[in-house]
Amino acid sequence: MTHRIFDKTDKGRDEIATRKHQLPTRLRTLLVMVDGKQSDMDLLKKVGGLGLNEASLSELLDNGFIRVAAEMQPAAVAPIPVQAATAEAGPPASELPDGSNRFQAIYQFYTETIKSTIGLRGYALQLKVEKAGSIEEFRALRDPYLEAVLKSKGNEVARSLRTRLDQLLYMGESAPGTTIVGLSAAMAE
Repeated sequence: MTHRIFDKTDKGRDEIATRKHQLPTRLRTLLVMVDGKQSDMDLLKKVGGLGLNEASLSELLDNGFIRVAAEMQPAAVAPIPVQAATAEAGPPASELPDGSNRFQAIYQFYTETIKSTIGLRGYALQLKVEKAGSIEEFRALRDPYLEAVLKSKGNEVARSLRTRLDQLLYMGESAPGTTIVGLSAAMAE
């Protein structure tokens, strides 16, 4: 069986940034995970619990949201070394251009870190991220997100993620102080 590696098309990136094509939430979740590095089988293992399958990938492919970036035999599929993945992640947050790339970067930051740091307790917050349609709406989620991370992972992780998030949310501007009384004291540097 041949494994395929998918990558987003311009239409797919446009959907992530603007929701222009009104892709259903489950398919949009799968589209966000398509990164040009993971095989179709790896992606489906991660989203199988959501009821997504090969047909879901085919639907994204048929509608032009993704494209086949590579095909390979199963023996050739190997994990990407951490250093290579980091090098390919793109420019640092401070170098991202304003607009859709920045929106997409903030969206991905929230999505990935909510899952990895808060887990299922972050489900309601993730729904708010899904509904956000502007950078201002993402800024409104900053404090609730940081409070949830602080409760889940502690000060050090919350401070680190706050720094990365503020770089994305406030490029070229000064980030506001944390407004939650307990949170600002707990995360004081």
